[in-house]
Amino acid sequence: MDAPGVVVIDAGADVVVIGAGMTGAACAYYAARAGLTVTVVDRAGVASGTTGAGEGNILLSDKSPGPELSLALHSVALWRELGESMGDAQIELERKGGLVVAASATEHDTLSAFADRQRAAGVEAHAVASHELPSYEPHLSPHLVGAVHYPQDMQVQPMLAAAHLLRAARATVLTGTCVVGLLRDGTGGIRAVRTDHGLLSTTRVVNAAGVWAGRVAALAGVELPILPRRGFVLVTQPLPELVRHKVYAAGYVANVERSTAGLEISPVVEGTRAGTILIGSSREHVGFDPAMSLPALRGLAAAAIRLFPILAGVSAIRAYRGFRPYSPDHLPIIGADKNVPGLYHATGHEGAGIGLAPATGHAIAALLTDRRPHVDLRPFAPERHHVHL
Repeated sequence: MDAPGVVVIDAGADVVVIGAGMTGAACAYYAARAGLTVTVVDRAGVASGTTGAGEGNILLSDKSPGPELSLALHSVALWRELGESMGDAQIELERKGGLVVAASATEHDTLSAFADRQRAAGVEAHAVASHELPSYEPHLSPHLVGAVHYPQDMQVQPMLAAAHLLRAARATVLTGTCVVGLLRDGTGGIRAVRTDHGLLSTTRVVNAAGVWAGRVAALAGVELPILPRRGFVLVTQPLPELVRHKVYAAGYVANVERSTAGLEISPVVEGTRAGTILIGSSREHVGFDPAMSLPALRGLAAAAIRLFPILAGVSAIRAYRGFRPYSPDHLPIIGADKNVPGLYHATGHEGAGIGLAPATGHAIAALLTDRRPHVDLRPFAPERHHVHL
């Protein structure tokens, strides 16, 4: 029995998902498709955290062969299914492809070798000679030495997609609701989620709280080393179509995989349906410092102009920042918690969370219903980081 005066605000959900960003929405969607009733709880609102500050990347081009690429390949297939079932236009899913460009012979050799390994793992990757670049992107710098085209890369409007997934899941969504405790039974298993508005009775909880996932895990006595990694995006004035693909420099992959605390910048440039151009990406470990960084913004602008000189005459109308959920080994944390029966984690995707969300949600739904996940989850197991508090 709960203590007198404790309000039970939801007594019927099979599973409670903590976090209403893209990963939480995907977990809710696939859990519902598997026949479970779902309640989603978020301390703020739908897509109010990392998801709302993202560019909507769905990428294979930046994944080295291995566990994350396997997850990404499955996710791309699921994004295509979602586009077909919901309508590409409804979630602004653009199958635009990616173009990774090299500015030197050394970069080009490294990029070509990387693409060869990806092809062997099932990725479509086509070499583009320097003289062919104008047919892909007419406004690119003429000084680039070559590129690789990745036709499977896509972009989605992340806030729209998260909202549509939650609507399709017919989930109960509780926003402005903070999780303050995870109640456990005599065997240590989950029996309820305590919020600042009351209790949510359930025996299964999915921790999809993004950069806050470590704090949620701590409520169950488990340490997950999820840290925030800050990044900025510049947004230009609306323009006629100027950039056709998602275009980024070959050094982007190396920057994603680095663990340095200092500022890292690799240009990523892409257009949107609204006509604006998004310019990323920066990465730095500064905790939850929300301040705007002029060095980061200047670095983004300069790097973008090196790729597209025409941008030198274009105005930036705004900039925004977000915090990516960083995992020390650069792999997400996906799976059942071995120390807490009924607790599942889906976090640590850093900047790949939008792209990897469907495969993550699909895998979590399989675990929730005692089925075998489509992708081998052993490399993503939470226990590889666990310290029991």
